Amino acid sequence: MAATRQLRSPSTQNPKLPHFHSHSHSHVLESLSRPSEIKFSKKKIRSHGIRCDITSFDFDKPQNWADPIRLMHTSSPSHSSSSVPMAARNSPPKNMKKVCLFYCAETKALAERVAAESDAIELRGITWRTFDDGFPNLFIPNAQGIRGQHVAFLASFSSPGLIFEQLSVVYALPKLFVSSFTLVLPFFPTGTSERMEDEGDVATAFTLARILSHIPISRGGPTSLVTFDIHALQERFYFGDNILPCFESGIPLLKSRLQELPDSDNISIAFPDDGAWKRFHKQLQHFPTIVCAKVREGDKRIVRIKEGDPAGRHVVIVDDLVQSGGTLIECQRVLAAHGATKISAYVTHGIFPNRSWERFERDNGGNPENGLTYFWITDSCPLTVTAVKNKPPFEVLSLAGSIAAALQI
Repeated sequence: MAATRQLRSPSTQNPKLPHFHSHSHSHVLESLSRPSEIKFSKKKIRSHGIRCDITSFDFDKPQNWADPIRLMHTSSPSHSSSSVPMAARNSPPKNMKKVCLFYCAETKALAERVAAESDAIELRGITWRTFDDGFPNLFIPNAQGIRGQHVAFLASFSSPGLIFEQLSVVYALPKLFVSSFTLVLPFFPTGTSERMEDEGDVATAFTLARILSHIPISRGGPTSLVTFDIHALQERFYFGDNILPCFESGIPLLKSRLQELPDSDNISIAFPDDGAWKRFHKQLQHFPTIVCAKVREGDKRIVRIKEGDPAGRHVVIVDDLVQSGGTLIECQRVLAAHGATKISAYVTHGIFPNRSWERFERDNGGNPENGLTYFWITDSCPLTVTAVKNKPPFEVLSLAGSIAAALQI
């Protein structure tokens, strides 16, 4: 730092600067050989957002020693809120992954509910057409616009014919230079055909798992598969190394709904067989449980209570899926015969082929053997959701929030 000295007499050519310690101001001045003035030229020092202005030391004049340096904190213009674009301020937080979500015709309503759950999810459509011979004529609009984006497809394999056209899109999307690809398949349709009982049986669950395992790898790596309450947990081993299955459950939705009931403290959970108990009992271990089982009597198989007591309880039958509903109805009747005051049911996947949902009626009070208080399903099977809309005892618990959360994994 440059310094300018003005001297009044030769005897003061080498003045000593004072030692600053606990002496008083007057004592410090007396320790000097009365230099007329010591001035430091003004120089600004900038470092790490702090500017120091050193102006002068003037020992002939009273000084404010408590504050010889003025500190001024400066903020970089890049941190000013006015310099941040409005679009950036309204965008999702940086730690949220922006996802382009495609969907098929059946899953459009569910896709819209998923997008409503998060600002980080943007819906993208696909043109679904067919040629005159019935084969798919498909087009992905603005394909270049998804380069470098996280992409997902919400599928519904409700029939073999729809599987082919959706697989065509699923195989095409990862090859459009996307950052990652996720297939959301809420219901894995061939899950009940997972084993061979006789020589010659074809386990189509393994077949579909192999098809999905050959989805092309995207720039970010293997495809992620999100599915809910697959019928048998061992089916995770049917998938190859080129796909990463993420197994989610609809049971948290059921638990939240049960907490809202006025008789939530009187709920018991019933499992129609040992398979359902193995599948779900750990997630529902805080409730009293009842386990039913099928036993053979002559040429008939009937349902009996294996353990637990339903007397005086609101019993909720829990399983992963329902088709014709025969087993569930038999379970309902035996629970009512043993004193259950209310009976409801929950399945993640309401398949109900041939409108079999019509077999279930509402209990208007006091007749649990003939009707259900509630029948909860999720929207994993869109056609069923449309069919049972506003038809008691059915109530739909949406997977939209769970899917939106899974897309952020």
